[in-house]
Amino acid sequence: MTARKTTASKSKISKQQFDLLSLPDVMIKGTAKTKSLPIHFIKSENFAAWIKKQSVPTQNQLDAQHFTAKPNQTGLSYDSHGKIDAVFIGYAGEIGLYTVCPAIDKIGVGTFHIANTDLTENELNHIVTGWLLACYRFTAFKSFSTDFPTLVIPKDADDFRAKSMAQAIYLVRNLVNLPPNALGPQALADAVLMIAKTFSAKSRVIEDTELLTENFPLVYAVGDGSERRPRLVDFTWGKTKDPKVTLVGKGVCFDTGGYNLKPSAGMELQKKDMGGSAMALGIAYMIMTLGLPVRLRVIIPIVENSVSGHAYRPSDILHSRKGLTVEIGNTDAEGRLILADGLTLASEENPDLLVDFSTLTGAARVALGYDVVAMYSNNDDLAQDLQKLSMDIGDPMWQMPLWAGYKNDITSSSADLSNNSSNPASSITAALFLQHFVGEGIDWIHLDHYAWEQSGKPGRPRGGADTGLRAILALIEKKYG
Repeated sequence: MTARKTTASKSKISKQQFDLLSLPDVMIKGTAKTKSLPIHFIKSENFAAWIKKQSVPTQNQLDAQHFTAKPNQTGLSYDSHGKIDAVFIGYAGEIGLYTVCPAIDKIGVGTFHIANTDLTENELNHIVTGWLLACYRFTAFKSFSTDFPTLVIPKDADDFRAKSMAQAIYLVRNLVNLPPNALGPQALADAVLMIAKTFSAKSRVIEDTELLTENFPLVYAVGDGSERRPRLVDFTWGKTKDPKVTLVGKGVCFDTGGYNLKPSAGMELQKKDMGGSAMALGIAYMIMTLGLPVRLRVIIPIVENSVSGHAYRPSDILHSRKGLTVEIGNTDAEGRLILADGLTLASEENPDLLVDFSTLTGAARVALGYDVVAMYSNNDDLAQDLQKLSMDIGDPMWQMPLWAGYKNDITSSSADLSNNSSNPASSITAALFLQHFVGEGIDWIHLDHYAWEQSGKPGRPRGGADTGLRAILALIEKKYG
C-alpha cells in the first residue's frame, strides 16, 4: 500500500467561538433573601387527595388547565394580578431526568425553587440536570438570545454531579451537532485531546502515514480517500492498579459511503457518524470528573469516508492490525473497519471491560427505533445487568443476539472476512464481524446507537443525542465505583 501525505486545509473548533462544555447561567445558590416561586412535584397517584387540600382558586385554575398530575404534566396558578405564583408538575414513581423539562417553556423568566422537602438526592439531581438540558441550544453558528428561568439549587442536591452530567451530555450533543466543515478529523482529535488534557490524562495521536508504521492499516485505508487525513487518538487516565475500562468510539466525521455512494437522503445526517466517539468521550468525561476508581483508556479512530482516486474500493482486500484480511464488499460499511483496528489495540492489554460505541447500521434502527440502543455482549450476565439498569434509569438498551449461525454470512472466498453481508440482520453480522477483533476472555459490550434525536422532545431538541451514556456510566459505577 502506497502512503501519501497532504497539506490539506485543517478544520478547527474555535474555543473562543464555541465552548463544547459551557452551560447556560440558569442556576443560583439560594439565600434567605432570595425571592423565588415554588415548584411542587405531585405524584399522579396522590393527586385526588392532594387537590382537595388546595385553595378554591388553585383548584379552579388547575381544573381549567385539565391538570391531573399526569407524568410530566405542568399546571400553573396565578395571583390576583394574573402573574404565576406557583408551578405544579406531575410524575409517577420517581422524578426522572426529563420530568421538569416540559415546564421550562411554560413558566417564562423568573426564579424558582423546589418546594418539596421529601425528594431523594437522585430526584433532585435529575431536576438540576433536566433544567440544564431543557435550556440547551446549539448556538455555534447562529445568533441566539433568550431568557431562561433560573433555578435555586436544592440544598440536598449533588449539584457538582448534576452539572457534570449536563456538561457530558452537552459535550455529546455539541460534537454531533457541529457541521462536518467545522468538525473534521483534526478538529475531533483536538476535542478529544482537550478533554484528556483537562484531566492530565496521558495521550498520543497517530496521524496519517504513521498509521501504517504503527500498524493501523484499516484506519488508514478508510481515511485515505480524504484530503483531511485519518488519525487515531489514544489516552489513558487513572491508577494502573485499578480495573481497566477501555472505551472505543467510531469517529467517522462524515460518511459519503465511499464508492458505494449514499443517496442524498442517506447522506443528509452523516455528520453524526462520529456519534460513537462523542459518546465514548462523554462517558470518559464523567468517569474522570467523578474520579471513579478505574484505569480508563479511550481509543478514537478518526476518518472521513470520501470518494477520490485514493479511496478504497469494493473488492479490495485489506490487512488489519490483528492480521486478519478483509475483503471489501461495501465501502459504506467503513465503521466496523476502523473499530476493528481500535478493538485490536484495546485487546492487547486485556482490559477488564471493553465497550465500543458506533452509529453502525440502519438495521438496528429498524429493529429498535431511534431511542433504544442495540446492545451486544459476549457475556450474557453482563448484558442482562446492563439492560435492566438502562430500563430502570430511562436510558434504554436491548440485548441483541450474537447469533453464531450468521457467521458464514461474513465469510469471503478470497480473504478471512468480508465487511458486508446480504443478510438483512446486518446489525448482528456487523457485531459478529467486530467480535473477531476482541481478545479471548475480555468482557465486551458493543453498542449500535443512533446518536440523534429525530423529532425533538422537551429537554431533547432535534439533533445530537446521548443515548446510552447514562446506562454505561451506571454500569461502570455499579461494577467499580
